[in-house]
Amino acid sequence: MPSDVYFTDFRNELGHSMLDKMISLIKKAGIDKIDFKDKFVAVKLTFGEWGNVAFVRHQYAKVLCDYIKSRGGMPFLTDCNTLYAGYRNQALLHLDAAYMNGFSPLSTGVHTIIADGLRGTDERDIPVRNGELCKTAKIGSAIVEADIIISLTHFKGHVVTGYGGVLKNIGMGSGSKQGKMEMHSSGTPVINKDKCIGCGMCSKNCAHDGVSIIDKKAVVDVKNCVGCGHCFSFCPKGAIECSWKGASADVYRKIAEYTQAVIQDKPNFHICFVKDVSPFCDCDHGNDSPVVPDIGVFAGFDPLAIDQACVDAVNKAPIIENSFIGKHAHDEGEHDIGHLVSPDSDWEAGFAHAEKIGIGTRDYRLITL
Repeated sequence: MPSDVYFTDFRNELGHSMLDKMISLIKKAGIDKIDFKDKFVAVKLTFGEWGNVAFVRHQYAKVLCDYIKSRGGMPFLTDCNTLYAGYRNQALLHLDAAYMNGFSPLSTGVHTIIADGLRGTDERDIPVRNGELCKTAKIGSAIVEADIIISLTHFKGHVVTGYGGVLKNIGMGSGSKQGKMEMHSSGTPVINKDKCIGCGMCSKNCAHDGVSIIDKKAVVDVKNCVGCGHCFSFCPKGAIECSWKGASADVYRKIAEYTQAVIQDKPNFHICFVKDVSPFCDCDHGNDSPVVPDIGVFAGFDPLAIDQACVDAVNKAPIIENSFIGKHAHDEGEHDIGHLVSPDSDWEAGFAHAEKIGIGTRDYRLITL
């Protein structure tokens, strides 16, 4: 059976707010079927790297959390730390970025919690139902401890996965640093010699003697390294990078399995904004101009159906001529934005795998408000 996906555009009459329209959308989509009374509610979103302005604005998070509180719930905003050495690599800087981008208790009315702790090591191993590539998923503890998962997603392009939608927000975004390492790479990490300062933090915190300092530079011992990604948590310069071995084929499948681990035993609901569709992720320090015009907001209980609806809508939209893929603006026939942004991406394999393991269906019925 197809899943119901609810949609509204960004048009508003004078005197009406897009914030009110979003609440009308989620009510129509059935969010009130969830019993929020006295429940911890993780509102999973990306706060945006400092310098990037394409992420979903904090006002939407505020009215969503206000509504959840009106239903008796206890919401909090949350995300996990990143692998790369940016503003969101550890919890203190991550909170700085969140607050600078508007996601502070003063502006949203709720607390912001970095789900995997100070260094990205506060995690739980969660069995993945029907998991094939990941039998367990390393998920940030605060997300695991929440009773309900609500995702608030910005749909955009991505250099590896082609598209970054609901599945990526939940799956990749809920993984601890070790979890992100597992999703990004099938091999051992590599050292960027130009960034490495030879401080030894990686070798001091490796439980397997998988990395050592030679000639004032870190060196990975492939015989001992187990690919756990723990060293990512301690490198102060972001000199430890994913090898990307096998990533192009499996990264989205692993994202799907991590998504399954997060939502498989909990009430969950999803809201996705197809607005400011930058070709690259909100994790980037800046955002390029949108590749297609703003489309609208999608909502419902099936994260896969929502992602498929977003992909279909984006691929039917005209390409903006002065964008990253503007040279294709006048191409005849249908286009696949994900492949135009990242030719080596394989988002369809991820979607197919998500359907296979029971996350949802790619078949949907679009209900427009």
